[in-house]
Amino acid sequence: MDFLAPYRPQLLSILRIATALFFLEHPSSKFLGFPHIAYFDHLSPLSWPVGIAGIVETIFGILLLIGLWSRLAAFILSGEMACAYFMFHVPMGMPQHGILPILNGGEPAVLYCFTFLFLAAAGAGPWSVDAMSGREKA
Repeated sequence: MDFLAPYRPQLLSILRIATALFFLEHPSSKFLGFPHIAYFDHLSPLSWPVGIAGIVETIFGILLLIGLWSRLAAFILSGEMACAYFMFHVPMGMPQHGILPILNGGEPAVLYCFTFLFLAAAGAGPWSVDAMSGREKA
């Protein structure tokens, strides 16, 4: 499928932007109530760990969306998703399902974790503040 090869840099930017937009729905639902998730109805922004995670998701999600300090933001978000998986999904699946993401509801966390890890290694792509400022080669 080499016909897409000339578009790799742009597709990297599209992957970063789309992932960040989808990811930003998490803090939006926590703090703005949109989309509505009943679990977050009485959430305090400084509650541990969900509220603090929402603050991290907001700050680094926005940085990733615009492509500013993208590698750092993606690396931090990758770690946050790994923590979320092992702190929430694995224990929810215990004892019968345990570590299997398909059975403990952790597939999105695992996919975000590895997508963010890839973005931390690959960079933001040409459509980013990092590329426009010359901090990263487009």
